[in-house]
Amino acid sequence: MLSLQEIYYNIGKKNILQDISVDFYPGEFNMILGPNGAGKSTLLKIFSGELTGFSGSVFYDKKNIVTLKKETLARFRSVMSQQPELSFPLKVNEIILMGRYPHFNFNPNKIDLSICEEVITMMNLDSLKERNYLTLSGGEKQRVQFARVLAQIWEKPSTGHRYLFLDEPLISLDINYQQEFLRIASEFKKTDIILVAIVHDINLAIQFADKLLFLKQGQLKAYGKPSDVLNEELIKNIFNIEATIINNPITNKPLVIFN
Repeated sequence: MLSLQEIYYNIGKKNILQDISVDFYPGEFNMILGPNGAGKSTLLKIFSGELTGFSGSVFYDKKNIVTLKKETLARFRSVMSQQPELSFPLKVNEIILMGRYPHFNFNPNKIDLSICEEVITMMNLDSLKERNYLTLSGGEKQRVQFARVLAQIWEKPSTGHRYLFLDEPLISLDINYQQEFLRIASEFKKTDIILVAIVHDINLAIQFADKLLFLKQGQLKAYGKPSDVLNEELIKNIFNIEATIINNPITNKPLVIFN
């Protein structure tokens, strides 16, 4: 379990996050939504260990994040940041191998190389693995970066859980790849991974998420199953837009129609 307890974060006198307390459990796909400036990426950076200087506590399987060395954390927690970029030419398979860096000191072993090949095949990247990463389209780069973070936590740890955090992972992806991306991510929740993503498309989130977390102005406004927390008043409050929520007859899940 990933537990956030009374998280506050300020920049100067500005409150970025205020009293965020929530537990994320394995086997669930959690998605964070909210308007720009709500504090979504800041919150993810805090519980992923990328940002310090906050007050409150973050626990990984009851271990306080402040007690975990970064190299230790990297063996079971991977993060896909917004549009990660590189300025030097590397092959696609070399980028994906970066995900295995926390698991070896100097040279990858057969297991590391085998994991990378498995991930490349799963992500349909075989035809691109010898390509220069810098020559890829934005969508192709996103798929490669997703393969990299999957390779990082491919193996189950001897104790505890694995954690996969995705910060707006659908940027630059065509609709078909958005569906494929979230379908693959959803498969990983079956392996008891703690899975958290930031997304903007509320209907796409409803389709794949087990739990939705809504932020506005650094405050947690709602968290729970889509069918439990979604209503027109919440949509109006969070996004300042009128909406009607109906039942999608195909998925039997809520569908938000913006008026």
